This record gives sequence, C-alpha cells and structure tokens, in this order.
Amino acid sequence: MVLRPDRRRTGTGFAFAALVLAGAATAHAQPGTIRGRVDVRRESAPPASRPSVSELGQPPGSEPIDRRRSVVYLEAAPQGAFEEPERGRVVLDQRNQTFVPHVLAITTGTTVDFLNSDRTYHNVFSLSKARRFDLGRYPRNQVRSVRFDRPGVVRVFCDIHSHMSAFVLVFAHRYFAVTSPDGTYRIDRVPAGRYSLVAWNEGQERETRAIEVPPGGAAEADFMLR
Repeated sequence: MVLRPDRRRTGTGFAFAALVLAGAATAHAQPGTIRGRVDVRRESAPPASRPSVSELGQPPGSEPIDRRRSVVYLEAAPQGAFEEPERGRVVLDQRNQTFVPHVLAITTGTTVDFLNSDRTYHNVFSLSKARRFDLGRYPRNQVRSVRFDRPGVVRVFCDIHSHMSAFVLVFAHRYFAVTSPDGTYRIDRVPAGRYSLVAWNEGQERETRAIEVPPGGAAEADFMLR
C-alpha cells in the first residue's frame, strides 16, 4: 500500500511549524525597558515612634529622610526570572540616628550589613513575617548582618532609638527599581510582554496598572500617589 500525502494535513503542518517558529522568535526577542516617574503629592508625615523600653532621651537624627522615595516593581515575575538568582551584599547604614537609606529594595538571598556609624549603640530588629531578627546592641564601626531569603516587606527599627525606622523590600525577581530624588525610575532587561506594574511608597500608598513592554523598546508608566 502506498501512502499518499494529505494536502490538508500538510498545510496544517506548515501552519503549526510557523507558529512554533513565531513562538521561538518571541522567546528570543530583545528585552525592553520600563521607565517613568512617581509623583508623591501628599506630604509624608513621619511614622509614629515605636514605644521604647530603653529610650535614652537623645535628640532625633539629623540625617534627612526622603519619604517620597518609592519602589516600582512587576507584580508577577516573567517566565525564566528565577533561572539566575542575583545574590549579593548591600549596606544599610545607621548614621545620625537614621537608617540610610530609608527604603532598600533587594532580591531574595541578599545579605544586608547593618553598619553602625554613630557614636552611640544601636540595636536593629524586625518583627515582620518575611524576616524576624534581633541583632542586639553593638557599638560604632561594627556590623551585624542579616540574610533575607523570603520575599516581602520588612520593617526595621532600633530598640534604643524609637524614632528610627526603615523599609527593606525583598523580591523574588530583579524587575524593580527605587525612584531617584526627582521621582524617576527605570527597569531594564524586561522580557517583552504584558505585566502588572506596581508603585509603592512608605508602606501605605500603592497603585497598579497594566503595561506592555515591546521587544527592544520602552514602556512608559507614570504614577501619582496622593
């Protein structure tokens, strides 16, 4: 028996092959960029001081805190975002009785070195679900370190100085950015596709919008938080 080719099946095969090639081309498309600006209109009041059992009556820190700094990030990571985890070390300083920076964004697996640059003792701790820790009291020029292995928002305090606080945002992907002093941000090497983009500020303000990143191009997204 001789097998004769079915032209309809052949056509379907070509169509399927074309779809496979198109999908491969999309998978290997040039990554794009997300950029824009976050405008925080309301005047951010400092958070209420945490009651302290060891308040020493020292004056509040003189280091300026920019509470308009925001974090912009993808709500869900693109496919393949977990293939190459980026782990490293960063410093969260304690200077003039102030955490510097006030907002820190990192990937899971990152170690944060809490440096004490003050002449007084500090005791850094957090009760957040994403990472609980208590580093105990330590003097000037010493460092205590914490590794952050779970995504989430970690609120950081000092047990000695109740006016001190900071935020550590931990992400399971690298598609995030902290805004610059003028509110602008930029997220590079984002695979082409549609995403939900989130703007976060001071733990209370949050806005989400849909965007589409073109292959090799840029998506513009501005936010206004009141």
